[in-house]
Amino acid sequence: MIKTEILNKVLNPDLNTNTFFLIAGPCAIEEEQLSIDIAGKIYEISKKLGIPYIFKGSYRKANRTSLSSFTGIGDEIALNILSKVSAQFDIPVTTDIHESKEAAMAAKHVDILQIPAFLFRQTDLLVAAAQTNKIVNIKKGQFASANAMKYAMQKAYDSGNNKVLLCERGNMFGYGDLIVDYRNIFEMKKYGVPVIMDITHSLQQPNQAGGITGGKPELIETIAKAAIATGADGIFVETHPEPSKAKSDASNMLKLDKLEPLLEKLLKIKIAIRG
Repeated sequence: MIKTEILNKVLNPDLNTNTFFLIAGPCAIEEEQLSIDIAGKIYEISKKLGIPYIFKGSYRKANRTSLSSFTGIGDEIALNILSKVSAQFDIPVTTDIHESKEAAMAAKHVDILQIPAFLFRQTDLLVAAAQTNKIVNIKKGQFASANAMKYAMQKAYDSGNNKVLLCERGNMFGYGDLIVDYRNIFEMKKYGVPVIMDITHSLQQPNQAGGITGGKPELIETIAKAAIATGADGIFVETHPEPSKAKSDASNMLKLDKLEPLLEKLLKIKIAIRG
């Protein structure tokens, strides 16, 4: 599938009768060859399985637990890598932005702008992202219900952009843990936009005593299966050949060689629920 066809299927998930779309890649852009290798592997898997695929990589990590945590290799360097991945495989790419001034800069290199969960209420950020006319993927805040997302979505609409995706990524549950309420997928789908399940971030254990976010990657398959069964149009998975060596979110990423068997299982669920 070429990039324009993939984007059309992302915005119109009813075209994906027996599948879902996939947003996947490393948490952060660490280096060019690694990014290309990861994208290439997932590209081949998604092509084989007929899954529309968008490569994800954060060009900068602004939301860190510790000042010493990895934040990036340089904005322009990382954004140029995203452009190269897109051009080499003819696939869409996405990254998150954190301030309104970043929207236009990132939009030159990516097809989808991701709004982090902590920032989904930031009006200036949403307006700036919408005004680029790129697809805007808005993550639901960890502290918010699905109902709050209609207002975030409306900010993009009122800014002249109705190319919006909504993303579930778990809710805070006590201290340093998250829980997924699958009612949120059902509720957000009522707004008439594609809904994504961010699987790996829903398994984070943020704000740990050691200053590094923890996670429960052993539950990735469980969260993913339930997401497809409850109607998610797309899934978001951060993956890395060696998660323990990743410079960001090492504790909750999926090992790359486990992605294909997971997707095969999810496709069976998708086909089963479609009847």
